[in-house]
Amino acid sequence: MRSYGVIRTIAIVAAASPLAVACAGASAHGAHSGHAALMPGARKAHAARTLDGTDTAHLHLVRQDESLLFEEGSAAGALPGGMRAKLTVGSRFTGACTIYTRYGSITGRGSATAHGTGRFQSFSGAFTVTGGSGRYRRVHGATKLYGTFDRRTFAVVVQTVGRLSY
Repeated sequence: MRSYGVIRTIAIVAAASPLAVACAGASAHGAHSGHAALMPGARKAHAARTLDGTDTAHLHLVRQDESLLFEEGSAAGALPGGMRAKLTVGSRFTGACTIYTRYGSITGRGSATAHGTGRFQSFSGAFTVTGGSGRYRRVHGATKLYGTFDRRTFAVVVQTVGRLSY
């Protein structure tokens, strides 16, 4: 009988979907029925979009203050544009960055564990979005973070992999 419950649930959802779409359409076109119209200051719903957060940035050193590095460079991938970052390097890499695209900016912070001891050190960790502007003003989410760090030139290649909502 378990499959009957699943089929029944699917049938209820399928039957309710046109009603939900019709109600949403009526609200969007100014109909004043429902609870939202009765609440002062009520906001209209914002449809969430997803964004491929997979990007690669090639950064170079602009300025250094001991283990704090100020880097900038270009990003390519789903969010092409310029990037600025402030990184602290050691056994653990931490930092904050902003990517500037033609549609707005996305700001976030990340933390990664360093691997290796040679000239090129790899790292892996997580990146969390903290804000945005323009089209991305409501952006939120987290991605995986990977990259390499050149100990001689302080150049950094950073890659983020994941999806963001905005």
